[in-house]
Amino acid sequence: MARAVSGAGAGAKLGSGADLQVGTDPQVGADPRAGTDLRAAGLKAMREALPGVFPEGDDLDLRDGRLGEELVEIGLTSVWGALWAREGLSRRDRSLVTLGILITLGAETELRTHVRIARTNGLTEDEIAEVIYHATGYAGFPAATAARNAAREALAD
Repeated sequence: MARAVSGAGAGAKLGSGADLQVGTDPQVGADPRAGTDLRAAGLKAMREALPGVFPEGDDLDLRDGRLGEELVEIGLTSVWGALWAREGLSRRDRSLVTLGILITLGAETELRTHVRIARTNGLTEDEIAEVIYHATGYAGFPAATAARNAAREALAD
């Protein structure tokens, strides 16, 4: 698990990601990505998953000045930088896992985005349908039906 370091105390504002490093805490243990800037890794992974959505440049401001504006920045570093940028699973496999989790959670908004990402990561529409069918046995028919509807919306765009 990564921790904010280099002066990012309790009152520090997250945002630039420059102070977020992986594997710099000796209690965490050795990490092959030690020294990786999670924000930069997250931007790279997000841009690859959603080509053309985010403009180039390290100074991309994802905040909108409204309630919860840091949520996207948190996701950028903790999900995209720390998880999607990891080795160990292919992006395609990560998409399969993510689709299954989102179906189970009933997270249709996120699922719509991740259906598009799954297509970018090489899944076919038939494979996405199979994930939805498979989910009926574990998440239930209502969750799979909602996922099918969300996937249809995502693929219609």
